Amino acid sequence: MVRIHVKHGDGDGEFLYDTETTSTIDEIAEDTIEIANLQLKIQYLAVEFEPQLSKLQGDTKVMPLVRALSEATSYASKDQVRHSKPLSLYVLRDHKRSIEKEFLVTYSVMGLSSSDLQPFLSDLQLLEENTVQLLWAGKELTRGGKLCDFIGRNEKTKIVIRLQPPVPPPPSLSGGENS
Repeated sequence: MVRIHVKHGDGDGEFLYDTETTSTIDEIAEDTIEIANLQLKIQYLAVEFEPQLSKLQGDTKVMPLVRALSEATSYASKDQVRHSKPLSLYVLRDHKRSIEKEFLVTYSVMGLSSSDLQPFLSDLQLLEENTVQLLWAGKELTRGGKLCDFIGRNEKTKIVIRLQPPVPPPPSLSGGENS
């Protein structure tokens, strides 16, 4: 099992992901981008709901939502890296569903409408699979290949990759300067 330490965003986003050396870069990209986006959504919802929920502290009607948010943010936290615990795509999906379910039960108590969940997420900048590069050791892991093409076949390897939008080429230095 290869342990991948994935970093994304401005240093706030990171998690561990386990895979096989025979996995394709496309599969790794799809999974890690979805995990990163779920991690971002959960953290964002916790921050956005905190003001409304803090006003209702102690109200038993909102406690299931508070609990769902707390469990999800704890699981999606970058602290999991320190504890060597990889994130599971399926567990993150369950946590997000749990938050959505509890929101639909308690939105009226919070002074919101049932349609307020999506606008909360509309301002969030998510990673898009077709525009994100996977960088390892300063080089792009190109799609279409397998992980073993880049790191070899040792299943006990640990690597760090960064998810980032493509970097535009530098402007031409030969643009009209005379020496």
